[in-house]
Amino acid sequence: MGHMVKLQIEHYTDAKVSMINNLGSSIVQHQAMTSGDVDITATRYTGTDLAGALGMEPESDPEEALEIVQREFQKRFDQTWFDSYGFANSYAFAVRRDVAEKENLQTVSDLEALAGDLRFGVDNSWLNRKGDGYQGFVEEYGFEFSETFPMQIGLVYQAAANEKMDVVLAYTTDGRIKAFDLHVLEDDRQFFPAYDTSLVAHNDILEKHPDLQEPLQKLSDKIDTEKMQELNYEADGNLKEPSIIAKEFLEEANYFE
Repeated sequence: MGHMVKLQIEHYTDAKVSMINNLGSSIVQHQAMTSGDVDITATRYTGTDLAGALGMEPESDPEEALEIVQREFQKRFDQTWFDSYGFANSYAFAVRRDVAEKENLQTVSDLEALAGDLRFGVDNSWLNRKGDGYQGFVEEYGFEFSETFPMQIGLVYQAAANEKMDVVLAYTTDGRIKAFDLHVLEDDRQFFPAYDTSLVAHNDILEKHPDLQEPLQKLSDKIDTEKMQELNYEADGNLKEPSIIAKEFLEEANYFE
């Protein structure tokens, strides 16, 4: 997404964009923005910054979450939180497609009748995470799995595909969902907070370069979660450079002209 933002700006304006890579968390990106070290951050998540930068309670309604962060970032930090790209990078329960079809699994609640016999592979940190972690899930949905197996998030997809796990906790934009033909279950009780993804720009740079607003807004609502899975798999599965993926995608879309 960083490369898409860069290419979109350089396509429509005379500005040149310098990329600062490896700002590996929303906290680090937020600090870089507030200290003036960067002008734009390409991927910020409503749920993450509601709890982190804003210190507020989680919000499961995507529209409400977006409205809150847009209002509060303007007021507190003099920053514009743009409308969502169209995808959310949320936690999600996933099963193999053949299991979903055999057991008619469509929602997380559908797992309750089978949970006593299911092996559940999860991200290490999620088991002890407060709020939207495992204990919160048990309280909200009212059931537990017979066995839970903490593991690195990158291993859960292969574990499901190899039938080592029956259910796994995935990230909704991960390309391996598509690659391993996993079926994502609907969070029918809206347990997980909204994690819709947007770019955030400092108002100083938007005022200095008023021609930035339109090309940046053109990225809003253009990439759904399934498309982001495909793009991520091009990087993670086919080992294509993210800059090339971004360029090819924007060229195919005519830079959303």
